[in-house]
Amino acid sequence: MTKTVPTQETPTNHPLEIYINRLLQGEALLPDTETNLIEVVGILKSYGVVLDAYSNNLIYIAEHQFLRLFPFFKYFNGELTLAKLLRHWWHDRINYEYAEYCMRTMLWHGGGGLDDYLDSAEFAQTCEQAIQAKIKANPLMQALHRLFPDFLPEQVRQAAYYSGLGQFWRVMSDIFIALAARYERRDITTIPAVVDHIKAGLVAAASTPITYAVTIEEHTYDLLPASANLTFLGDTAVPYVEAIFFRGTPFLGTVSYNAQAQQIPPDQGRFEYGALYADPVPTGGAGIPPTLLMQDMRHFLPDYLLQLYRNSLRGEDDIRVQICQSFQKSMFCVTTAALMGLLPYSPNTSTPQEQQANRAFLQGWMDRLVSSRLAIVQLG
Repeated sequence: MTKTVPTQETPTNHPLEIYINRLLQGEALLPDTETNLIEVVGILKSYGVVLDAYSNNLIYIAEHQFLRLFPFFKYFNGELTLAKLLRHWWHDRINYEYAEYCMRTMLWHGGGGLDDYLDSAEFAQTCEQAIQAKIKANPLMQALHRLFPDFLPEQVRQAAYYSGLGQFWRVMSDIFIALAARYERRDITTIPAVVDHIKAGLVAAASTPITYAVTIEEHTYDLLPASANLTFLGDTAVPYVEAIFFRGTPFLGTVSYNAQAQQIPPDQGRFEYGALYADPVPTGGAGIPPTLLMQDMRHFLPDYLLQLYRNSLRGEDDIRVQICQSFQKSMFCVTTAALMGLLPYSPNTSTPQEQQANRAFLQGWMDRLVSSRLAIVQLG
């Protein structure tokens, strides 16, 4: 019997077959409606402003708070004033804690060339040299390093993730700000156009090198050297999508951390706590990290998005929940762009083997989206 090779028109009975076909036809995971367009572009404009602040702070911490075990003023970017301190205490500020949450989630889940390089002998050697240079005049730190030889190297690995995520968000911020500018000029009028813009930005930045160095007493230590060949797409973007969009971490107060309760999968690979799965309703509750992000984005909403929220059923009373819903929609657009950018072959290919490879690639990712909120975002 001759085996039929799946093509763009050949169904495979996948539960999300409709979305696979939609992607292969150049559409997005999110329906193309005027409301969705306003929400996605508006929230990404606000997100771009917030990511700019997050990126600058993460890179500042990596470069200027290196191996400071108690960096009390790390969120001030080296500009400590009384007025800024009072705003910080009053919580009238950007919530950089969320950026660190994302960084630690990436560090914990790992993946990609960045994670591999941080486990290499080359990194270990440079790391130890930087540590020795930093602590040579500090007997307490020297004693700590002798007693717990893995502690300071782990802090250096974390600093590398501060820098890596900061560099990733630098690119994404620019992409989102440029998207909003094009929308406001009416260059962007559809959801597929939004996806194309993001995809083009990802592709253009794909090979941008990810490097990180610290200077200690006028000597530079290349912790992530150019020779490591770490790049934006494969070594920060893909691990970020995996860690933040898909896996995430279970939020305190929503599930039991008691092992006997078995509410958390024992395997990290089975985690489904990322942005594509999260229920927006708990946003605003204690222990829910994205609450900080929603609060930050609230300050930078463009007028057209704010007006949309004001015209909703509850107006601004549940604005953080509405922001979270819009943000989730936007992340499905970013996911679409990432999938199309990683597709093995052109979605328009007419070669059966290439069509099969494309479909198999998308099926693998759709398997993971079966329990996501993909169906929910189709409704509104």
